[in-house]
Order: sequence, then C-alpha cells, then structure tokens
Amino acid sequence: MRHVLGVLGVLAAGVLLAVSAAMNWRFGFSLGRTELDGQIYGAASAAADCMKALVPFFFFAAVRNRIWSQAAASALVWVVVTAYSMTSALGHAALNRFDTTGHRAQEAQAYQDLRSELKRAEEQAGWIPQHRPYETVQSEIDGVKLQKAWKWSNGCTAVNSKSERTLCQQLTSLEAELASASSAKQADARIAELKAKVDATAGTPALSEADPQAKVLTELVNAFFPNVKIDNVQMALTLFVALLLEIGSGFGMYVAFSQWRLYDRLPKPVSPKLAQMEANTAAAAVAVPVLTPVTVQQKRPRSGANDNRSLEIPLEAPVVPARAIEAQPAQVHQAETKVAESRVAAPVRRLAPETNTERFYKENIEVRDGSSVTATELYEDYCSWCESKNKEPAALPSFAREFAELGVKKEKVAGRVRYIGIALKSDMALEEATKSPIFGTVAA
Repeated sequence: MRHVLGVLGVLAAGVLLAVSAAMNWRFGFSLGRTELDGQIYGAASAAADCMKALVPFFFFAAVRNRIWSQAAASALVWVVVTAYSMTSALGHAALNRFDTTGHRAQEAQAYQDLRSELKRAEEQAGWIPQHRPYETVQSEIDGVKLQKAWKWSNGCTAVNSKSERTLCQQLTSLEAELASASSAKQADARIAELKAKVDATAGTPALSEADPQAKVLTELVNAFFPNVKIDNVQMALTLFVALLLEIGSGFGMYVAFSQWRLYDRLPKPVSPKLAQMEANTAAAAVAVPVLTPVTVQQKRPRSGANDNRSLEIPLEAPVVPARAIEAQPAQVHQAETKVAESRVAAPVRRLAPETNTERFYKENIEVRDGSSVTATELYEDYCSWCESKNKEPAALPSFAREFAELGVKKEKVAGRVRYIGIALKSDMALEEATKSPIFGTVAA
C-alpha cells in the first residue's frame, strides 16, 4: 500500500511539475525578441522550474549531513528559481483569466444587445395597425384594378364620376393596408432572425456574468467584509492558482518520495568471523576478574542485529569477589590457555550504529532466551533512553517498524504484543541488584 501511495503521489507531482514547467516555458518564450531568443528563454525557464523541484532533496540532504554551506547555497537557489517561477505563473494565470473574462464579457454584452433588439422589434411590430395578410390584400388590389372605373379614371389620375371616386378611395385604403402588411412581414422576419441568434447563444455559459466564480465568491465574502470588490476576488484567485502550481510542483516530489525513506540506511550485515571474534573478546573480558576457572555455561547470542555490540559498555552489576577454590591443574591449564588465546585475538572493529533505534538496541537490549518484553515497556524504555541522550524519540509506529527490521521475533500473547528472546538491561540490573550474593564452597 505504501508503494501504491508513493507512485500515485509521484504521478500527481509530475503533472503539477509539467504544468508549471509549461507555464514557465511560455512565459520565457514571450520574453524573446526573435524565435531563437524565445526558445532560449523558454528552455532556461523550464530548467529553472525543474531545479525548483530538485532543490529540496539537496537542501535536506545537506542539513542531514551538516554541510551548512551546501544547505545555504541550496536555499538561495531555491528562493531565486521559485521567485522567478512565481512571477511567470502569476503572469500566465492573470493573462489567461483576464483574457477569458474579457471574452465572456463580450459574449454577455452581445447577448444582452440581442435581447434588447428583439424586445424593440417586438414593440415595433405591436405598433403596426391591424391588417389582413399581405397576399390577401395584394389579391384584392389586383381585382380592383381590373374594374372599368380604373381604366376610365386613367389609374385614378382623372376622376370624373362618383363611381370612379369610390373606387379610388377603396384602392387607397387597400394600399395602406398593404403597406402595414408589408411592414409586419418585415418585422416578423427580423424577429425570427433575432430569436434564432438568441437561441444559438443560449447554450453558452456565463451569459449574465463575465466571471461567475468571482461573482459568487464576492457575494459570499461581502457577507463578512462588505468593502471587498470583484476585482479583489479575481486577483486573489489568480494568486491562489499560482501558489497551487508552485508549491505543488516545488515540494510534491519530495513529499511523494518520502514514502520510500530515501535517507534511511539499512544496518550493515556482520560477517560470522567478526561475530565470533566479538564473542571471544567478550568471553575474555568477563573471565579476567575471576580468580578461579569455574566452568560456566555461556549462552551464545543469536545471530541478528545485536551481533555488533560495542565492547565499551561497563558491567552494571559489580562482580562479587569469590574465595579461591582449589582446582585441578588440568582445568587451570585449559582455562588459562583459553584466556590467553582470547587476549591475543585480533582487535575487534567497532561498528557505529546508524539510527537511534539501533543505538538503543545495542545499549539497552540483551539477548536472552526465555525472556520477552512487551511493546509498551520497550517503547517506554526507548523514550527514557532518548531523554537521557537528549534525542527526539520517534513515534510508536515508526519505532516499532524500525525495531522489527532488526530481526527480533514478535508475537501476540494474551492480547499484548511481546518481543521474544530479549530483555531490558535496566530490568536485568534491577534483578541482579535484588539477588543476594552466592559464594561457592568446597567440601573438606
């Protein structure tokens, strides 16, 4: 699951980085006087944006390794490239937003003009007097002109009788009605044309407002801050888009790759020969204070992450001096031979622990068969150790994960998680202190 989240995070950060690099390239390309200059500036801008995403890796690696000069240089580079990328992102976002807003404003204004013109045409059509259809009136006029009175009056230019006068008055009335019908016909055609245009633009968004998002946000903000204008909201939205791209592309990769713990190093394996040398040296160190070669069964530590224990840990329980016991010469000779061999053994190369969990394991944990420690007791002892060393303790899940990597067996007993085969040195010291000293005796 951790790898899936890491891959998804890298993909999302990669998209943000690609978008930010494209915006930087377009901004740099617009600075060039010629096409070649634009390509040069665009490539430099895109490289600066990619550098912005890589610098966090270099910076935190330098801080981890305490290379302060490299950390300061990385911080300076990051500030410069981020500021440049921020300006390009702001310019690109503002240009696109204002261009889109202007285009929508033009569309909204054209739509309002069409609506106004349609309303005016409908009002003008309402002013036309009542009339019959244009074709009916025209047909009636043609019928009137076929009468004899029309010819006798020479087309109503020489009216000499009452019948001719009546025909000419009728013809004039019909011509007026025909004019009204013609005007209405033109008005209907104009109204139909305007309605078609309105219906064609009715499906486009933002017909009433050029920037609906800024309008809604302005109304919401005005409920708390009445003096905020739509221009201020548009500027804030532009800044927000630029910050989204810059922060997402700048730290997205670093956050995504943190799933794989790039700077955590696994413990180095210890060779069997080196482990045997450490065991011999430890046996010699324990055998020195004893005066009598008493046979002691030593439990060989298991092979694991505790094989490279440091030899400089002093004994927490004082060694009780025992009375000398007469022993067989053969046994003394054999014991002295073993001690001599241990003393002349090759010096042991001490391996420095890599993490705080490993240091705690080497200093506070003892391998002992038949013993176990609960997860709560182990973590409390780890926190006490961190406090004594002036270190920041890791969280319980992180500590449990790192401790499990050391090869300690973990089981759930009676509903509690226990680590098998280990014991806390603090508990062992308390146990040794509470025991009464036992002296060996020899029968007469």
